[in-house]
Amino acid sequence: READHRAWTPVSYTVTRQNATVQGLIEGKAYFFRIAAENIIGMGPFTETTKEIVIRDPITVPDRPEDLEVKAVTRNSVTLTWNPPKYNGGSDITMYVLESRLIGKDKFHKVTKDKMLDRKYTVEGLKEGDTYEYRVSACNIVGQGKPSFCTKPITCKDELAPPTLDLDFRDKLTVRVGEAFSLTGRYSGKPAPKVTWLRDDTVLEEDDRTKIKTTPATLSLGILKSVREDSGKYCVTVENSTGSRKGFCQVNVVDRPSPPVGPVIFDEVHKDHMIVSWKPPLDDGGSEITNYIIEKKDAHKDLWMPVTSATVKTTCKIPKLLEGREYQIRIYAENLYGISDPLISDEMKAKDRFRVPDAPEQPVIKDVTKDSAVVVWKKPYDGGKPITNYIIEKKETMASRWVRVTRDPIFATTQFKVPDLLEGCQYEFRVSAENEIGVGDPSPPSKPIFARDPIAKPSPPINPEAVDKTKNSVDLSWQPPRHDGNGKIIGYLVEYQKVGDEEWKKANLTADSCPETKYKVTGLTEGSTYKFRVKAVNAAGESEPANVPDPVEVKDRLEPPELILDANMAREQHVKAGDTLRLSALIKGVPFPKVSWKKEDNEVSPKADIEVTGVGSKLEIRNTAHEDGGIYSLTVENPAGSKTVSVKVLVLDKPGPPRDLQISEVRSDSCYITWKEPEDDGGSVITNYVVERKDVASSQWVAISSTSKKRSHMAKYLMEGTQYLFRVAAENLFGRGPYVETLKPIKAMDPLHPPGPPKNLHHVDVDKNEVSLAWDRPDRDGGAEITGYLVEYQEDGADEWTKFQTVPMLDCVVTGL
Repeated sequence: READHRAWTPVSYTVTRQNATVQGLIEGKAYFFRIAAENIIGMGPFTETTKEIVIRDPITVPDRPEDLEVKAVTRNSVTLTWNPPKYNGGSDITMYVLESRLIGKDKFHKVTKDKMLDRKYTVEGLKEGDTYEYRVSACNIVGQGKPSFCTKPITCKDELAPPTLDLDFRDKLTVRVGEAFSLTGRYSGKPAPKVTWLRDDTVLEEDDRTKIKTTPATLSLGILKSVREDSGKYCVTVENSTGSRKGFCQVNVVDRPSPPVGPVIFDEVHKDHMIVSWKPPLDDGGSEITNYIIEKKDAHKDLWMPVTSATVKTTCKIPKLLEGREYQIRIYAENLYGISDPLISDEMKAKDRFRVPDAPEQPVIKDVTKDSAVVVWKKPYDGGKPITNYIIEKKETMASRWVRVTRDPIFATTQFKVPDLLEGCQYEFRVSAENEIGVGDPSPPSKPIFARDPIAKPSPPINPEAVDKTKNSVDLSWQPPRHDGNGKIIGYLVEYQKVGDEEWKKANLTADSCPETKYKVTGLTEGSTYKFRVKAVNAAGESEPANVPDPVEVKDRLEPPELILDANMAREQHVKAGDTLRLSALIKGVPFPKVSWKKEDNEVSPKADIEVTGVGSKLEIRNTAHEDGGIYSLTVENPAGSKTVSVKVLVLDKPGPPRDLQISEVRSDSCYITWKEPEDDGGSVITNYVVERKDVASSQWVAISSTSKKRSHMAKYLMEGTQYLFRVAAENLFGRGPYVETLKPIKAMDPLHPPGPPKNLHHVDVDKNEVSLAWDRPDRDGGAEITGYLVEYQEDGADEWTKFQTVPMLDCVVTGL
């Protein structure tokens, strides 16, 4: 059966031999086989093959490998190569076995340990002078085949051959900027030479533009997108132990030149022409400058006019100018490869120009002694005529008159030693230049100098001592040195040393950070003992140190707290609502006290900003409200004690609304209004009350009083029968408070009284159970229109009257009798 099927297929029913040939199998397929014995009784059990069998042609070991060759020999290694056998035995080669035999020995020994399929191998670790022969065998799944024919005997020694170099380039190469170029060649030598590329004796390394390629037989250097800096003498060196060879090529990367070097100098200026000069370009582009192109332009026009393009000199006459016009000059340099960017001059006016020299720049003073100083200056523009003399003047800084230092001519030099100075005086100097036209303006005065000898280092400071200390700092004080070395003391350097250590550490790095005769050394360790010393520094350097006599132990000096109140806490504070409240005080005490603020013995409002510094504390409340008023206290406390100060703060605001607004004594044209003062007067005396009224049919309030200080008002001029609302607000210096308003309107009318009795009551008709009555109006209506008449009846002999009904007319029928 096939290995991937489960059904068995019969091959033969009668086989009397103990072997059989199976026909019709497919090459490459895997099969299982089974066989059973049979006699006259029947067939016995089957016996199966234990493994599948793949159908293919018979497999043998491979043939011997071919062309075993020795490629390289050194004193301790041999490199060999070979080709595969012509026939692999019907199965792929699985590995090669390389063997060696030391001449004089009988047996071959395996050289390769792991499975190796490469057909090149280097045998290493050999002994110099030994002679070997080698053979190689191929292996497949059947086994190892016959070995190849042996190599000739090989003796381990270095093969030596001096380097050779064959170059593909000439000794000179010209390349345009931006182009690529390459230098190539071939080389040989044993042992394999090392290849090195250099440019102007600098070793070249590969980068984005430099590409170096070396094979066992060829070499190449490539430069991409060449630039001017790639120009130079290129050298390739091939070197091994037997010698070296070098090849050279002078590469010139050419380009158009850089601009001529300015500024453009106007050597001569006349009304109709100028003579200008310049310097050649810093870079001629690798090719000689063939000519310069010069153009001119009126400064007020845009058109450049050619002057010449044929000059090779760095000077040129600019002709045909108009007097009084300003001109600019433009200069190009040209070589075989192009024209440079231009050099453009400043504007220059065409006119005859001979005048006195310009003023020199501010002179510099050096080599100052107690009676002399050297003045140095730069040569100014000579005004078109050569300078013939310099005039030097001096004056004391506080004086106003300049004095010439010498009548002798000073020329050809731009420095002069001024004698006869007075020691200790402060001087300034200035310089003027002179030509045949006259004397030019003087230079700006020099910086003031004192006539005195050069300074020396100062003497040490006097009496350094520790004047205060905390748990991590020490305050030092001292007196200035007796001698300042004739120079100003710049400052002091303070150093400290922990007792037991050898190193002195700097408390300040520069002298100018400690200009005064005191310094606070910080960052010390509590409980440690330190030594201190101080040096004075002037322009000449540092003095010898002056030591604090005794070591100082670093620990807190206890000092009870002390409060120095600012003006805003010295008395009761009044703050207008909406303004900012600020309370502050200076704090002293060692160690620095703990600071706490309270209001009425409670925590202050969360909107309060509290700031504590090393010297004091400040409380600030922005946009104060009336409730921010009260008693504020500041408490400072340290181990030496505590201290508390308090201040009353009044936040002044508009008053609250008046209370208990009442209306009484209402008449047809007036009423009487009363109220009580507000519960909160806003911290300021009530100055007046504002009373307003409003007709209920109107939306507008009308003021009827705004200056009254009383808590009552008679509202007059009311319209009879109209309903009114009233409201009152209190005012103080900070504004008008909210209004209090009557809850319901009042009607302007006189007080009402009961009407008089009806007149002439009589009956007009009588029935068995009803009576018709009539009457007349009463004499008085009580101040208001009569709205109805109450009819009552009483049974004869009874004590009480019974209400019948109220009628609007002057008659009524009483029923139900």
